[in-house]
Amino acid sequence: QVQLVESGGGLVQPGGSLRLSCAASGIIFNTYVMGWYRQAPGKQREVVARIGSGGITNYADSIKGRFTISRDNAKNTIYLQMNSLKPEDTAVYFCNAAKILEYWGQGTQVTVSS
Repeated sequence: QVQLVESGGGLVQPGGSLRLSCAASGIIFNTYVMGWYRQAPGKQREVVARIGSGGITNYADSIKGRFTISRDNAKNTIYLQMNSLKPEDTAVYFCNAAKILEYWGQGTQVTVSS
């Protein structure tokens, strides 16, 4: 049974930082492309950042230079370090694991507000 469990969301002021984590189980973690997606109210889910099994990363233009995705294959975990947060970053953030099939976590809420 595949499980992706996100943590680290919360309420933060504009300009602040948060670090999201996603712990995976039930997959051969180091063979999967892992990613973070987000969905704001009334909007479609969008990709934020992805990291390949070899560590190659790609980012949405809207967060380049502010967010960093990383993975720890020994811990079956990915991270999303989010700095200089803006109100428009407010969304539910989802962890994704993709190979032939893809799997999703349940999401963690990030709210950026003063």
